[in-house]
Amino acid sequence: MSAWLVVGLGNPGPTYANTRHNVGFMVADELARRASGSFAAPRGLRAEVCETRLAASGMGGVGADAQRVVLVKPRTFMNDSGLAVGKASAFYKIAPERTVVVHDELDLDLGQLRLKRGGGDNGHNGLKSIRAALGTGDYYRVRFGIGRPPGRQEPADYVLRPIPASVRPDVEIEASRAADAVEALLSDGLADAQNRFNS
Repeated sequence: MSAWLVVGLGNPGPTYANTRHNVGFMVADELARRASGSFAAPRGLRAEVCETRLAASGMGGVGADAQRVVLVKPRTFMNDSGLAVGKASAFYKIAPERTVVVHDELDLDLGQLRLKRGGGDNGHNGLKSIRAALGTGDYYRVRFGIGRPPGRQEPADYVLRPIPASVRPDVEIEASRAADAVEALLSDGLADAQNRFNS
């Protein structure tokens, strides 16, 4: 059975680490933590990668049913995410239909997740870049709700500002739930995962 490519979107570097735009990285980090894995940066891939397996016992599990999972955090900026995803997809020979992208979603409130396959990019430049690199938008998405900016704050400013301390625990809970959703998608398929996690 071919491997899964699970991509968490974000921006590299400490400046962006604790921002809403980086919730995809947070989910990838949580999946790696569950697998007791760590990220490394292979030459030429423009991404940090953690190779692991998902079994009935969870991330990092072993057994005949264990599926190979390649966790990816692009080292490009968000708008060029496709460069990293395209390279990882080619290097590991993983097709778009075995690819899951976890990203922030302004149109969903914090506490809402939405899993789907395919669809438009909804103005998300990271997704546009991935579509261009893969030649299709027909991959799985885990849309992580971050809500709309308050008042007249610009969306770009909102997604790149540090997450307030008051909201941080809720974001961490949601990152854990999004990691659960990724595991469910890989183990049980889209319909089952949607029934459990779509809100």
